[in-house]
Amino acid sequence: MKPNPVAFDIFGYPIMWYGVIISSAMVLAILIMYKRAEAHGINKERVLDFALVVIPAGVIGARLYYVFSNWGYYHGDLYKILDIRAGGLAIHGGLIAGIIFAVVLFKRWNVSPLNGLDLAVPAVALAQSIGRWGNYFNQEAYGSPTNLPWAIDVNGVMVHPTFLYESIWCLFLFFLLSHIDKKRKFEGQIFLLYGILYSIERFFVESLRTDSLMLGDFKIAQLVSVIVVITFSVAYYYKNRKSKENN
Repeated sequence: MKPNPVAFDIFGYPIMWYGVIISSAMVLAILIMYKRAEAHGINKERVLDFALVVIPAGVIGARLYYVFSNWGYYHGDLYKILDIRAGGLAIHGGLIAGIIFAVVLFKRWNVSPLNGLDLAVPAVALAQSIGRWGNYFNQEAYGSPTNLPWAIDVNGVMVHPTFLYESIWCLFLFFLLSHIDKKRKFEGQIFLLYGILYSIERFFVESLRTDSLMLGDFKIAQLVSVIVVITFSVAYYYKNRKSKENN
């Protein structure tokens, strides 16, 4: 049965499940960061300031990334560009914008950017896990046809629920990174692990998707994933070696 993308109406105005789910995920992520902030030596109140800047920046970055990757569809139609209620947020764009603004804020507050990102990324992974369900209600981010027992029906075709694969993986990442963070060896360890582990999953899941953003014959998400895995793995190796040398 096809899910209804509308959660409820307010005075005749439809409120979409996509927005409800993503908004709820963001609120939960901020609450988790707020709770864990002191363990990173960061004032809790900074988390609220962080949210007011980084969340809007991330949403805008995610939308711009998606729009520019589908410029042929959005070109010349401002309403379509602004209508995020219908879906169309690219997580890589959101992460890039969010990281840039986060680094600027942390530097302004005299907080180590890597320490701040270590605080943020477990909550980001949880938000991704929850937010992926918005794709289900919008019937997007699904995969190729399959006869597996957990396949979902999209327009009469049974397909891979790739949104679900990513949701489960990101939930696992949340618990794993939160655990490792309690005995972190060096600043940036959690951030780098998140980049590596998420990108590995995204590369393989993207191979199943049929609605990927493309750059010529290549899937953009896979190209980004390869770049992140390589650069973050090199950075992790050197940071970890330096940490061992200093102990």
